[in-house]
Amino acid sequence: MLRTAGGQRAPRPRTAFIACAAAAGLLLAATACGDGDEGPGEAAGGVPVVEKGKLTTCTHLPYPPFQFEQGGKVVGFDVALIDLVAKNLGVEQKILDTPFENFKTGAFLNSGECDLAAAGMTITEDRKKNVDFSVPYFDATQALLATKKSGATTLAEVRARKLKLGAQAETTGESYATSQGFDPVAFESSDAVLNGLRTGQVDAVVIDYPVVQGWLKDKANADAFALGQNIETGEQYGFSVKKGNDKLRAAIDKAITDARADGTYKKIYEQWIGPLPQGQS
Repeated sequence: MLRTAGGQRAPRPRTAFIACAAAAGLLLAATACGDGDEGPGEAAGGVPVVEKGKLTTCTHLPYPPFQFEQGGKVVGFDVALIDLVAKNLGVEQKILDTPFENFKTGAFLNSGECDLAAAGMTITEDRKKNVDFSVPYFDATQALLATKKSGATTLAEVRARKLKLGAQAETTGESYATSQGFDPVAFESSDAVLNGLRTGQVDAVVIDYPVVQGWLKDKANADAFALGQNIETGEQYGFSVKKGNDKLRAAIDKAITDARADGTYKKIYEQWIGPLPQGQS
């Protein structure tokens, strides 16, 4: 269950993006579908997987540029990095679309539905109580995006003008806004956040800066909205695994470290996000 824009709890709608997902209801495949009944297996290096021949990733769609549907398949920055892990393990990545709040509890990892979670997820001490994180793979900041009509460029102006502020539910953007004394309208997904701005449900939103960058590539969005303050929160993203799944965590860490060293990370970053900031590799 998730919060709607009005703050009520409502079931999250599910969409089957490809025909072979219909039987599972919430299954999305980043690669070809398997028959789904092979059961658990073991990947290269003795890494356990919940489905033989697959590395099953829980995510929350859409969240461009990290994971979103394009041309009938799920793509993005996170997807490309986990594809590196899957390749090293000699398996294929399979993606499940799941509610974001379950990532904090590790519910889908503990139930054996997924091997890992990849969802542009910030590493926090609270989340570490329930899951184990990989090494950080992305340095993130929050940003304020407001309608040009509102004229707001800072949270102080949002407050002073008594404007409506929004954020994605269960994210660090929502937590930050709350910590600053706001009661933000909570939207289920990043698409819902953007729609909230477009339809006037809110005047401004706090959300991850890379997401805002992606939105503003669309001329209609650039004409209607203005980027405000960049909010440095010191956040870093990590991929999560079930507590104690050290073999898979080590495999993820190795893929990230190797990709940074050989230039693959830079190529993936530039493909999905843009120029790599100075000092990063």
